[in-house]
Amino acid sequence: MGFFDGLLGARADDFDSGSAASGSIKLTKRHHQVSLTKQGAATGHLRVNLTWRMRTSDLDGAGPRTSLFRDPFKALKPAEVLGHGQSMVNVDLDLGCLYELMDGTKGVVQPLGGYLGDVNAPPYVKLSGDDRFGSASGETMYVNLDHRENIKRLLVFVYIYDQTPAFDRTHAIVTLYPSNGPRIEIGLDERHQQARSCAVVMIENVKGELVVRREVKFVYGFQAELDRLYGWGLQWGRGYKTKVEK
Repeated sequence: MGFFDGLLGARADDFDSGSAASGSIKLTKRHHQVSLTKQGAATGHLRVNLTWRMRTSDLDGAGPRTSLFRDPFKALKPAEVLGHGQSMVNVDLDLGCLYELMDGTKGVVQPLGGYLGDVNAPPYVKLSGDDRFGSASGETMYVNLDHRENIKRLLVFVYIYDQTPAFDRTHAIVTLYPSNGPRIEIGLDERHQQARSCAVVMIENVKGELVVRREVKFVYGFQAELDRLYGWGLQWGRGYKTKVEK
């Protein structure tokens, strides 16, 4: 069973826009932030959704082609057979959020430890549940932007629960759905073979303006390493997840 960090003592508009039909804003390295305030989307419930699937290159056996002369039998095998051993990984991605409020309160919302948060009371962030098996709906978190004056910064992150680091084998997308305007998409497309966690996006209150900024920073540890990277200053210990049968 995997183990990772659990909290102790818990309690300028640059963006790439999709087509009009897709109604999406894609944050990239070059165009990495967007203002919810300037978009008129800084109220209501902001829905944050994580979905993932195995990379197509793994599922279809893409990669170095097998020579017909070196191994004629292997070269003639169906692509799914060639890719099966690499792609069939039980990946459990979890969605979490480090929060800091204007009054100095800091903490985490995540499945581990049952820190699911509250959407109508501090921290004004709530995780809807824990999707262990990558269903189509993924994992969802809600942020109550009607209390934006109480929120200083939110760091949305993703981490791998099981013992197999597999960010390089999955295609994960974190999508923000404001109450108004286009959705905002951040793809975790970089291949970091041994990474276990990724800081995906920062939502920050900058002098009353809510700014969404792409981070996509992979680390090889868990929440404690993300904490150190962003200077949250929480205390962490080892935590475990209850085993769930399919």
